[in-house]
Amino acid sequence: MTLQSALKSIAVSAVFLPAITAFAQEKVTFGTNWFAQPGHGGFYQAVVDGTYKRYGLDVEIVQGGPQVNNRPLLPTGKLDFLMTGNLLLTFDNVKNKVPTTVVAAIFQKDPQAIFAHPDQGYKTFADLTKAPTAFISKDGQFSFWQWMKAEHGFKDENLKPYVFNVGPFLADKKSVQQGYSISEPISIKAQAGFDPMVFLLADNGFSTYSTTIETRTELVRTKPELVQKFVDASLIGWNNYLYGDNKATNELLKKTNPNLTDASIAGSIDLMKKLGIVDSGEALQNGIGAMSQARIKDFHDKMVKAGLYKAGEVDLSQVATTQFVNKKVGMDVKQRLGGK
Repeated sequence: MTLQSALKSIAVSAVFLPAITAFAQEKVTFGTNWFAQPGHGGFYQAVVDGTYKRYGLDVEIVQGGPQVNNRPLLPTGKLDFLMTGNLLLTFDNVKNKVPTTVVAAIFQKDPQAIFAHPDQGYKTFADLTKAPTAFISKDGQFSFWQWMKAEHGFKDENLKPYVFNVGPFLADKKSVQQGYSISEPISIKAQAGFDPMVFLLADNGFSTYSTTIETRTELVRTKPELVQKFVDASLIGWNNYLYGDNKATNELLKKTNPNLTDASIAGSIDLMKKLGIVDSGEALQNGIGAMSQARIKDFHDKMVKAGLYKAGEVDLSQVATTQFVNKKVGMDVKQRLGGK
C-alpha cells in the first residue's frame, strides 16, 4: 500500500500546530532507511496532521527496506532528503566526496544496544566483556564492535555472527547480543517472556547522533528556505508524535507496514521516551534535532582511535551544518502537550 492510498483511509485528528503563514505547496521527496515504524513516527505525523502542508510542503515519504536502498538516490537528485542511521554513513560520504550533509539529528542517542539475560552477573557495560559469546552482525563487526574493542576491551575470540535471529541468544543465557533498543526488547519479551537487560552504546561513550536528516550540499546552498521548512516541520511532527495525539499516524504506520501491531508501536514509543532516544541531552535545551560540532568531532575522534578512519581523512566541516537546528523549534508544542 502506498503512503497516499493509506492516507485516504485515515481521519486526521486535531493537534497543536504553530500559527504560520501559508506557503505555496512545494513537492519534496523524503526517503527512509527501512519499513515504516515508530522510529520514523514524527515524519509520518507531520504528513498526517498537516504540518508539512502548513509549511508549504507536499512531502512524499519513500520507504526503505531490505530490497530498497534509498541512499544513492539522494546525491543523484531523486530524493531531496534522506533519513540516515548514524554519523558513520555520513563520514563515509564525506571521505568519498559525495556531496551530502546532515541538517538535523532526530535521535540524540543511537538506539544500538547490547542485550543480556537478567541474573547472569552483567550489571554494567564493562561486565559484558566477560560474556563468553557476543552475537554481532557483519556490519556491526566492522563498525561499533571496533569501538567496543578499542574503548572497552571486548575481544574477537568471543564473536559469533548475529543473523537477526534471537534464537541462539535465547538458548545461551550467558551470551550477549546486539540489537535495536526500541524494537527487539519487545520481540524478545513476546518470544521468551522476559525483559532483556539493555545496555545502550550511547550511554557508554558511543556518541554519534542517529536518525539524521541528510540532504545535498547543493540544496543547502541554493534553497536554504526549503531545507529550513522541512527541518522545522519535521521537528514539530516529532513533538506531536511523542507527546500529542498519534493515533492517526499509528494507523498509517500499520497500513504502510502490516507487520506492526498496536502493542509493538506502543512499546517502541515507550522505549524511545524511557531511554531518552529522541528528547534528551542537547535536545532538552535546544529542541529535538539539536546538534553540535563539538560532539561530531568527539565521535569522529573515537572512530579514528578505533581504526575506522585515519586522522584527517574526513573533513569535519562537510559532515553537518547546525544552521537549521538549535532554535528550540517545537518546544512550545511539547510544553502545551505536557511533555517532560
